[in-house]
Parts: sequence; C-alpha cells; structure tokens
Amino acid sequence: MPDNPPETLQLLPFGGLGEIGMNMMGIEYAGKILLIDCGLMFPEAYMFGIDLVLPDVSALESRTEDIVGLVLTHGHEDHIGAIPFLWQQLGEPVIYGTCLTLGLLRNKLKEFELDHRVELVQIQPREKIDLSPFEVEPYRAAHSIVDGVGLAIRTPAGLIIHTGDFKIDQTPVDGENTDLTRLAEHGEEGVLLLLADSTNIENEGYTLSEKTVGKVLEEIIPQCRQRVIVATFSSNIHRIQQIADAAKLAGRKILINGRSMVSNVDIARQLGYLRIAEEQFTTLRAMRDLPPKQVLIITTGSQGEPLSALMRIALGDHKQIELESGDTVILSSKFIPGNEKAISDLINNLYRRGAEVFYEKTSEIHVSGHASREELKLIHNLVKAKYFVPVHGEYRHLVKHKQLAIEMGLPEDNTLVLENGHKLSVGTEGLKLGEPFETGRVFVDGKGVGDVGKMEIRDRRHLANHGVVILMLAINQSTGKIVQGPEIFTKGFVPEDNESSDALLADAKQAVCDLLTEHSQEMLSDWEELRVEVRKVLRRCFNKQIARRPLILPLILEL
Repeated sequence: MPDNPPETLQLLPFGGLGEIGMNMMGIEYAGKILLIDCGLMFPEAYMFGIDLVLPDVSALESRTEDIVGLVLTHGHEDHIGAIPFLWQQLGEPVIYGTCLTLGLLRNKLKEFELDHRVELVQIQPREKIDLSPFEVEPYRAAHSIVDGVGLAIRTPAGLIIHTGDFKIDQTPVDGENTDLTRLAEHGEEGVLLLLADSTNIENEGYTLSEKTVGKVLEEIIPQCRQRVIVATFSSNIHRIQQIADAAKLAGRKILINGRSMVSNVDIARQLGYLRIAEEQFTTLRAMRDLPPKQVLIITTGSQGEPLSALMRIALGDHKQIELESGDTVILSSKFIPGNEKAISDLINNLYRRGAEVFYEKTSEIHVSGHASREELKLIHNLVKAKYFVPVHGEYRHLVKHKQLAIEMGLPEDNTLVLENGHKLSVGTEGLKLGEPFETGRVFVDGKGVGDVGKMEIRDRRHLANHGVVILMLAINQSTGKIVQGPEIFTKGFVPEDNESSDALLADAKQAVCDLLTEHSQEMLSDWEELRVEVRKVLRRCFNKQIARRPLILPLILEL
C-alpha cells in the first residue's frame, strides 16, 4: 500500500441496514469508492404486484469513474441479485468473487444478455487484490452457501474487517471453517473498523452446525412410507448435498424440480461443489415407473411463493407431480419474517392432500447460516477493532449488536447504529455522521424497473383495502352543461346488484348532481377544480354512510 498520510474514510450504505436483504455498502477513501455486494430484497406484503426490490444507487451515477470495483462476499440473492439490473448504472465495474459466487452470477447475467460484457475476476481466500487505494484480502467464512468470504480491506487510514454473512461452524459439510486464525492475525495487526453481521444477535449461545440437519434427514427419510419431497433454497448447496446423501442411504433416486433448483444444481456440480453421481438422478418420466419408496424430490417453494413448484403441488396444479396420501414433505428452511402466513397456508394445503409435513417448528430440519451471540462475541474479541458499526439486520438487530459491543468494553462513542443513506466518516475525530445522500428502494414490476414508485404502491394498497369508485361525466365545452352522467361504477367497494348498494350509489349520484347545480359555469369548465370538488363530495358521502374510503377516480369528458 502507498505510504500516504492517513485520511478520513467514509461508509456509504445503500442497503442492508435496518432491513433483511438488499445488502450493498460503499467504502470511500481519497475520492475512490469500493463497493461490497449488490443485492436485492423480495417484496413485502404491502408491495402489491412488485416482483423485486433493488437499492437506489442514483447517488453514484455521477461518480461511476470513481468506482474501483465491486467485491462480492457470497452468492445469495440478497448480495448479488441486483447486479444484472444495476451494473450498467454503476458504470460497468469489474466484479470480484469466489468461484461459485461468480458461477451463480454468470447464470443470472445470461438472462440479461450481459454474460459476455461483464468482467468477472475470481478471487481466493488469503490472496490479496490491489484496488488502489484499497487492498482487499478475502478470508473464508462459513455460511449457508458454499464459497462465502469475509473481507479484510486495507486503506492508508486503517484496516477494515467486513464479515459478510457468516457463522462459526466447527463441523461444516465441506470442511471449510470460518478462518478464525486469519481474523486473529488481523486483530494483532490492528483493526480500525469492524462491520459485522447482526442477523442472529437475538439468539443466545451458538448456531447449530449444518451437519445437524444431515443427521435429522438420515433419521426421517428411511421412515417415510412413500415419496419424499424436500423443499429448500436452491442456493443452499450444503443442504442439497446432505439431502442427496440421505436419499442415497435410503435407496432413493433424486428428481430435481424447479427452474432455479435445476440451474443451481447444474452449476454446483460442474464446479465440483456438489458430489452426486449421475446414476442417482431420475427424470419425471422414469419416476412414474419407480416404487414411491424409491423416490425423493428436491424442489423450491419452501416460503410458500404463489407460483413455486411446491405450492403448485400443494394446490394440485402441478402438471407432472401429483401429491398422494402418505407422501412426506420436508420444508428444510427458515420461516422468513413476512412469509409466515403463506407458509402456514402451504402446510395446511399439504395436509389436506394427505401428506405428512416436517418443518422448522416440529423438527430440526433447518439451521441458520448466521452467527449467534457467543460467536459474535468471539469475533469482537479476535478482531479488537477500535470502531464498530453493526450491519446486515433489522433496526433492532443493529441496536442490540451495538449494545453487545458496549457490554464487551467498547467505548459507547466508538460505535453507532447507521442507516441507509447516511454517510459516516471514520478518522482521527472518531465516528462522525455526514450529510445524507439519495438512496431508497427501486421496485421491479414485470419488465419495468423504477417506473412504479411510492405513490403507485400507495394507490395499489388503497385499491386492495377499499376498492375503487369511478365517476363518469360529460360536459359541453361551450355551454358548460351536463351532456351525460354522472354515472358511477365500482370495483371492490360494495356488492353489485344489491339493494343497499344501489341506494348508496343513488345518494352519491344525487350529491354530485347537487354539486353541479350549485356551481358556476366557470367552475364546471375548470376540470381540475371540478375533479377535486367531486372527490370531496363522494368522500364525505361514503364516509358518512358506510365509513369506507375507496379510491375515487372522476373521469370528465369535454364534448
């Protein structure tokens, strides 16, 4: 690294603070910016019709030449999923990641016809990358996906440790432990700033080893009388390996189902991360000739996603796979906050079809990929950072992680809870919040990226909760007289062809007629003012009679 005098470095959080998902952090030093991860978030319940949520990176549009690179910690969607959408907006930076991470990303880039344009550079743990003025050294981090790393980032201002998502698994499936030795060496070198995963701060003790799941699967699957369907995340290669191993011990053939599952299994096998013999697989056609006790299906849909393979199976809508009484379904994943109702409906539908269901609340068929409190304490003790900023978690997680650091002896002035869009300076004056910068959420709806905003989401929520009332009115342009209407149509507001509804709409129509009679021709010719007045009259009418607040759309035609 160059021997320059220390300068202040700055953190630029674009996502992942105060929320689960959409992880993206910028680190700025001497006018240059290093980006870490570029993830997406899946829509929350109130985001009607939205497919994906991306971080708003518009603050970087005028600074693309200052970006020295984008470094990825691992291949989960919440860390790499936004890249195909945002790469060009970021100035087409070079992307650095481990072998599997780049393999999963390359497959996503193909869908956007970007795979031949994006420069991807493979990195190895403990091998340093020169991205002046930054020097980045990845270190191995065990997580719920293969090939994860944390990052040691050297700058003239000091050393930064970014843990990425991790846990301390002493018996990982692939034998790749979190590199505590290297972390301890960094701690001895002297760490200016620690950025650490906060997702499991509320969990006491240690996170269970991934191998725990394998043992449970080996106990459950041999006891199953008919077919077994296991649903898990398609990126959880360790879990898929253990499912395959348990199936082999039970003498079952494997069918891979679900687009992302098929794709990720193919990539992981090609790169050597999945060790499943070709003869262990079966096809949909061949499966029909096998006894049910010799079949195991690995599929997607563990979160109850409406269009997922497992939900279609549960509803009887899957074209090739029909659930039969006596089949066993194993949901080998966490109940992600916000998905509880969808998962509950999925489980109920599976039971209605006669299946036996194992899930997180009934057996240990899932373990987290994130560090619990005792593991986080160990990281703090090893790294011994001067300053600490909690990352990756909802706001309460960040607060509790800050409290943990203070309990362990870190001065309160040396740690704070940072939020997206708030610049933080780290230097001789300590931690200092700077001016906020533009950030937020960009919504993906179909092929549209960013064309649906907060106002549209608000209207969709209003429509879903209260319905819509459309008033049609035609006015003569020259005389201002009513030519046709007012006519009122509703959707999702009141029942059609109902006596009380007809009476309500008749009263509303009369209220509009009274408004038109009372006002001058000038007001009738001012469409905007007329729309406002019509909305007010209808809003008062509906609120007074049935206490409902539909979305009111006056359509005024000038003839």
